[in-house]
Amino acid sequence: MKQINFIITVSLFIAVFGCKNPESESNISADTITDSRISISKAQFKQNNMAMGSIEEKAFPITITVNGMIDVPPENKAIVNAITGGYIKTIPLLVGNKVKKGQLLVTIENPEFVKLQQEYMEVKEQLNYLKTEYERQNTMFKENIISQKVFIKAESTYKATNARYNGLKKQLSMLNINTSRVEQGHITSIVNIYAPVSGSITKVNVSKGAYVSPSTPILEIIDNSHIHLELSVFEKDIMRVKKGQNITFSIPEASNKIYNAKVYLVGTSIEDNRTIKVHAHPTDDSQKFLTGMFVNAEIISEESIAKALPETSFAENEEDTYALILDEETKDNYYFKQIKIAIGKTYNGYTEIKSTNQITKNDIFLVEGAFSLIGSYE
Repeated sequence: MKQINFIITVSLFIAVFGCKNPESESNISADTITDSRISISKAQFKQNNMAMGSIEEKAFPITITVNGMIDVPPENKAIVNAITGGYIKTIPLLVGNKVKKGQLLVTIENPEFVKLQQEYMEVKEQLNYLKTEYERQNTMFKENIISQKVFIKAESTYKATNARYNGLKKQLSMLNINTSRVEQGHITSIVNIYAPVSGSITKVNVSKGAYVSPSTPILEIIDNSHIHLELSVFEKDIMRVKKGQNITFSIPEASNKIYNAKVYLVGTSIEDNRTIKVHAHPTDDSQKFLTGMFVNAEIISEESIAKALPETSFAENEEDTYALILDEETKDNYYFKQIKIAIGKTYNGYTEIKSTNQITKNDIFLVEGAFSLIGSYE
């Protein structure tokens, strides 16, 4: 009898728990499947410096993508040549040295400089005699002592010699030879070449002892105090470019930093490659730029207003972009829905939202910390 009671008890136990456990497991499984939201505790939210926000309207630029280079105006760039050929006597400067306008750059030696100074002195002495003779002949002509023909000859000789004297004096001045010292008997075979502008030496094309002709570029000096951007804009875009428009640009070979500039001049002729030159002035510190640097730039031709969120609100999962919308808030947790969203351009930390069908202006988004949640959610 005891054995029969034990069998009945065991059967009832199996029947009771055999019916209850599947139902309980079914309920747990259903909760897991139907609630696909991402949850995070308020403590974790605060600890990870997360933040929420709503959609804002922001101005996004409509830009023209161009390229170009850093340059200086022609008046800020100087190529140093010799007025007359000669041999380099001294050249103490190197590429990168800074010079001031009027500073000694190079000395050149040539025996022809001596001959030029000798000729100048000879002509000067002749001029002194011819001037006296001309004045004497002029007095005699006025008193009808000599004929007009004799006077005109004396006048012509004097004026021709005077012109020659002034020409030689000018040549010596161009060679930076002091004519006052020459007249005192100080004749030199060496002339100095001075810096025509202040700036930095960017090229040294000769060495000591080399012969240079007037067509030989000895040095190049660039004054970087007035850096500008020389941009090439395609013909199809040029009508959208106006003076005063803002520009953002970068120097890809040097850094990823974005700099700012403004359109200053728009060219009026088309180059052979169907582009027009646009001259722009940087608004950032231009001393950090070097001439010849290649730049990528965007000219902001106009602006459009669009709905946007901070760029930290989005994360990519495979080829799609997602954001998290607050779906429910409890005492201890936040629950977010992950939605796929189409985005546009990013500017000043905000990203344009293109698809707004499943979004309302009252929706609250996770704007800080979404990347880590979306990236880890499958």
